[in-house]
Amino acid sequence: MAFVKKDVVEQYKTHETDTGSPEVQVALLTTRIKYLSEHFKKFPKDFASRIGFLKMIGHRRRLLDYIKKNNKESYTTLIKKLDLRK
Repeated sequence: MAFVKKDVVEQYKTHETDTGSPEVQVALLTTRIKYLSEHFKKFPKDFASRIGFLKMIGHRRRLLDYIKKNNKESYTTLIKKLDLRK
């Protein structure tokens, strides 16, 4: 998972030393959410992980709302790149 994180940061960073902008955070959360959704298909009774999964979804939603409020262009390109609904 660590090697995937570096690739995601490189792909979505907004400037050279960017590791924590909202766009990068949303991309990282999206990769973890996709991974966990596959995990739940194999292990449907893993309720402990499901709680963290739902928290991640809420955190991503709040970050997307923040991006949408402050930078519409960035929001639309990020949604298209990550293939999220909206």
